[in-house]
Amino acid sequence: MRGHSPASHGANVLSLNRCTFIGNLGADPEVRYMQSGEAIATFRIGVTDRYKDKQSGDQKEITEWIRCQVFGRYGEIAGEHLKKGQQVYVEGKWRTRKWQDQSGKDIYSTELRVDSFQMLGGARSSGGANDDREERSNNPAPPRGGKPKSSGYGDIPDDDIPFMRPAAVDGIPLRRDGAARY
Repeated sequence: MRGHSPASHGANVLSLNRCTFIGNLGADPEVRYMQSGEAIATFRIGVTDRYKDKQSGDQKEITEWIRCQVFGRYGEIAGEHLKKGQQVYVEGKWRTRKWQDQSGKDIYSTELRVDSFQMLGGARSSGGANDDREERSNNPAPPRGGKPKSSGYGDIPDDDIPFMRPAAVDGIPLRRDGAARY
């Protein structure tokens, strides 16, 4: 059986808009809410390429800054859990928006509309202060006089919460609907 390409039958050729980046957050995400109540988290990640300069032999770096937007509940989660310097895996669609400023000049903004992300290892040091985020417990202290109240679901460790798992545990990023990507 011979294969047929869509182009040979006059159909439109398919295209793909899928981008994947791993980088470090340049600042904590900014979370805003639309009139509908849906959250939008906006942040930038720095993706650094390292190479050896052919003329000098020196190691060089170039960093591209990727503007990212996460919508809905995952936008809220990004705002709560992502922090400046933290390494993150993001996947989504590349979008360019156009609008006009007050003088009527066209303005363009290109960003990644994130539909899945995964928090990775630790944060890259931004210098000076000790970052104690890794040592902080996600569990509140029990109230005086006994155990914390049960949620009825038993004790679920943070490792079992999908968006809290480090990538090294299973390497599977999340989709916006919370299901595993693969």
